[in-house]
Amino acid sequence: MFFYLSKIGGFVIQPSNFLLALIVIGLLVGMRRHWRPGGRGLAWAGAIGLAICGFSPAANWLLLPLEDRFQRPGQIEGFDGIIVLGGAVDTVVTGARGDTALTMSAERITITARLATRLPDALVVHTGGRGVIVSSQATEAEGAARLFRDFGISPDRIVLEDASRNTWENAVLAKDLVKPEAGQTWLLVTSAYHMPRAMGVFEQAGWTGVTAYPVDYRTRGSEDRMLGFDGASKGLRRFDIAFREWVGLAVYRLMGRSTAFFPHPRA
Repeated sequence: MFFYLSKIGGFVIQPSNFLLALIVIGLLVGMRRHWRPGGRGLAWAGAIGLAICGFSPAANWLLLPLEDRFQRPGQIEGFDGIIVLGGAVDTVVTGARGDTALTMSAERITITARLATRLPDALVVHTGGRGVIVSSQATEAEGAARLFRDFGISPDRIVLEDASRNTWENAVLAKDLVKPEAGQTWLLVTSAYHMPRAMGVFEQAGWTGVTAYPVDYRTRGSEDRMLGFDGASKGLRRFDIAFREWVGLAVYRLMGRSTAFFPHPRA
């Protein structure tokens, strides 16, 4: 139930959808003479909101704290395994076309392949099933397995968890499958903006020895604090991503699925 509520609720409150709906509602309400001032107010509020989210640096202000929270480790050696979270494979297109289609988070897969080369004895654990409500004919694990094979990673090193639909299930189901032992160390690979929530969830689920390896950065760093965008679609996409992640942090903390609202690196 949580999965469906989170997907439907996320769609409704997603800023770009909400603001567009506000404009449409305002225009419809404004068709009634007595409600015209209120309708115009709603439409203007939606339009101004879209402009702020699309063209201002607001999206970067939300993204930067997320992306800068965890840094990559200085040395990559001695890790027993690499855990990569789903999100890089478009399951709907992959199932329809019969070959792996990647999303904008493709670096989760490609950089994991590079890490696997640098850590030739490490397990490669991909966790992700069908994280969408729309029916698909493939799982993320199937798409990832095809790419890992093409990258030359031995099937003996690959562990695929193909039932999870969100970050909490990623951590719990992967842990049940891998059964990590005390003293083992793991690299956790996911998008930089998603890393704070992922680390909090994996720690809450009982994983130990996990080190963050963020990828898929959407900002350059502090120099983007005052940078807007030359197209509304790019700014809105970033704003939606950041907004969803901050809401996810709050919801997961309230549900007891994370160690903190805004998890931080361990000393």
